[in-house]
Amino acid sequence: MALYTKEEAQALLKKVLSYSKADECEVGLNGRMGGNIRTAQNAVSTAAETSTTGLFVSSTFGKKTGSASINEFDDASLEKVVRRSEELAQLAPENPEHMPLLGPATFKESITWNADTAAMTPDTRADLIAKSMKATKEAGLVQAGFLENSSGFSAVMNSKGLFAYNKSSDVTFSVTTRNDAGTISGYAARGFTDIKKLDTYGATKIATMKANASKEAKAIEPGKYTVILEPTAGAYMLENMFRFDARSAEEGRSFLSKKGGSGTRLGDQLMDEKVTIYSDPFNADLPGGTWTGDGLPLEKTYWIEKGVLKNLSYSRYWAQQKGVKPLPGPSNIIMEGGNSSIEEMIASTERGILVSRLWYIRMVDQQSLLLTGLTRDGTFYIENGKIKFPVKNFRFNESPVIMLNNVEALGKPERAISVESYRSYMIPPMKVRDFTFSSLSDAV
Repeated sequence: MALYTKEEAQALLKKVLSYSKADECEVGLNGRMGGNIRTAQNAVSTAAETSTTGLFVSSTFGKKTGSASINEFDDASLEKVVRRSEELAQLAPENPEHMPLLGPATFKESITWNADTAAMTPDTRADLIAKSMKATKEAGLVQAGFLENSSGFSAVMNSKGLFAYNKSSDVTFSVTTRNDAGTISGYAARGFTDIKKLDTYGATKIATMKANASKEAKAIEPGKYTVILEPTAGAYMLENMFRFDARSAEEGRSFLSKKGGSGTRLGDQLMDEKVTIYSDPFNADLPGGTWTGDGLPLEKTYWIEKGVLKNLSYSRYWAQQKGVKPLPGPSNIIMEGGNSSIEEMIASTERGILVSRLWYIRMVDQQSLLLTGLTRDGTFYIENGKIKFPVKNFRFNESPVIMLNNVEALGKPERAISVESYRSYMIPPMKVRDFTFSSLSDAV
């Protein structure tokens, strides 16, 4: 099924709303098309094309809301899903935090659509994977990888007159390279809105270099080290702190709460002044939508500026309770960087660890944001400004908040993908002192 245009989506949603008998009704339409290739042992293991379209209806009587969804769009089915949502609303308990629907609004046009990416075919994907496998075979290794492209749209309309529409396209690629024995490993991941920026051969070459450089890794003592985190490692480490939610902070459930739950840390210096984190739907390397699902506009917002907590996100309900304007949470995350290359960071390090990637990260303490996890896919010991040898993987226990207080240097931000959350961020390479490695791991 082809993606709905703005006009087609608007016409369908108007028809659905015409069936409504509820006090308030909201309808949404979403569609996605694309394809993927998965590799294992230097061969394609699966390939697929996907095409899905779905419609949801949310009906409200007073403070009682019911929702239903469907993927059939004939008139009888559309009326049936509206009636079903109304039936469920009558059975639902009242929602004490219910907020009335918003009325008409004008939203800026996003930059999330790229025609070249949307035009990808199975042949395009096969060619990109062939280039990746070429790099793997040249290095004498085997790979497991995944390439996926998608194009989609989303539209929402309500009985108060609000309508919003957005379309987007994206391509992501990740690859792990190992030897036949599985004793060494390298990894690379890339994501772009514009397919022309994706170099699967070059990315795979980096993964193979990491793997082959990891042979005969040595065990060294855990402890506090200066670390150089590549952007992928940084993304895994930092993503747990990117909610910036006012309610959890004000209720004493967050690292953004003052000790004892006496308020938030808004305006406090939380991190080193080198650290600035913001959202911007018009960032060219990581564009985002320009509206939220409940009809609020998304704008450039600074969350951390020169280490100071500048803003917290407020839902419409919580903003009403606190007498402030609602502020949506991050649409995307960009962390500003500096001018240092990874090579320069290594050259300036007397004794430290280069970390390619982190994984299996779990929360230890919510209020301090203490995390634990493991290194993987290339970990190297640095001494006197040079990489000396690969090291066995570590378990770490560290808080990203403490880590960002210990930043010594930052590089140019890159789009980094977290496979655990399936989200992308713009994160710079970082040189950080006193990072805590708690024990060794035999994992590869």
